[in-house]
Amino acid sequence: MAFAPQQAILELGDGFYDPVAPARFPQTILRFRNDRAAASVGLEGLSDAEWLAHFARFEPLKGSLPQPLALRYHGHQFRVYNPEIGDGRGFLFAQMIDDSGRLMDLGTKGSGQTPYSRFGDGRLTLKGGVREILATEMLEALGVETSRTFSLVETGESLHRGDEPSPTRSAVLVRLNHGHIRIGVFQRLAYFQDVEGLRKLTAYVLRHYFGEQDGPDAPQRLLAHVVARTARMAGQFMAAGFVHGVLNSDNINVTGESFDYGPWRFAPSWAANFTAAYFDQNGLYAFGRQPEAIYWDVMQLAISLRLIAEEAPLIAALEGFAPAYHREEANAVLWRLGVQPRDDASDRALTEAVEVALNQTGTLLHRFYFDAFGGTLPERYGAEFAEVRSRLADYRPRKARDHVYWRGAPRSMLIDEVESLWSAIAERDDWAPIEAKIAAIREMGEALA
Repeated sequence: MAFAPQQAILELGDGFYDPVAPARFPQTILRFRNDRAAASVGLEGLSDAEWLAHFARFEPLKGSLPQPLALRYHGHQFRVYNPEIGDGRGFLFAQMIDDSGRLMDLGTKGSGQTPYSRFGDGRLTLKGGVREILATEMLEALGVETSRTFSLVETGESLHRGDEPSPTRSAVLVRLNHGHIRIGVFQRLAYFQDVEGLRKLTAYVLRHYFGEQDGPDAPQRLLAHVVARTARMAGQFMAAGFVHGVLNSDNINVTGESFDYGPWRFAPSWAANFTAAYFDQNGLYAFGRQPEAIYWDVMQLAISLRLIAEEAPLIAALEGFAPAYHREEANAVLWRLGVQPRDDASDRALTEAVEVALNQTGTLLHRFYFDAFGGTLPERYGAEFAEVRSRLADYRPRKARDHVYWRGAPRSMLIDEVESLWSAIAERDDWAPIEAKIAAIREMGEALA
């Protein structure tokens, strides 16, 4: 498709963002360019030199935003409200329409200081960028609605971090995602009692992300959309065995698309208390608590919208989260099992049976879903899986196991694999293992899709 630039965010006005200048880097070494994602927005034809000009030096894309914008937002971080955050090491670089007709954003991570950097350097470690590539590629393959890592460029600076051996290498990352508006943007407006700003932002999000017009019931319609989208995200996380690690309200996109990957992990087995972040000592964002955490964040959106809407319709919209989550989790589990849905009651019963069996046995998640794809569970799965086997017998496969992927071994993305891939880069500057891993993940995605 042809590149279709947009400037929609400028409709909101300068009260929602600050124009900023990108950092100037000593080097720009292209490490990853996602031509598959670029093709979806008409940018796959850029030469490497043009790519670096736009996604390392941040020369504007013709017709899109004339300069980068750091968005203003607040948010709850581990349930503590913080009015001093915002785009602190990233900015919104460009907007465009993708091949599905959606408004898309190119946002950055590690692109330099902004008014919201506080005491940070505005930089990203190369390891952090590599980890985000691995997270987004794996999640996309597993059917999760996620931002996509668009570009990673090594920048030639030495960074010091408390959670990595230092000095460590630096990078700047660009991600492609469906909207840059977080729940925290609404929270900031509510904090300042900015009623007009809330109305303007609500109308903007409805128009550009949900294809609806403004009106008296706009706040509750917006909340209903966010409830549905975030319930889908929560269900997809659970089916993927994914732990985001930092489900703060400033990390929840109103389009329900997962993004901003820091201390993420994939759980090896079904363990509700499995955590991704070493600093999450109370397990607030543990694997099994993620639906609750996401719902809590959506409640903060409802509280913010209370300034422009009556309480009752907002509560009614929130009450849709639990049934939507159960439905979306079942859909995601059945998708990963490779079978067609039947009805809500049967689908949920099968999902619960799968969770119970996995929890009881400690079976590796990637191994189970690989073996069970298509609805036939091998005999080596014992008595604990009897109910799963019985319920699966009533389901029809949605796709045959005729892809080359099914003749090999299941793909996974456990922490030891991530560290091994990084070690090859850190110790030998060997990018071949991660390139092979990405190719293998994409092959898995083709087999599942």
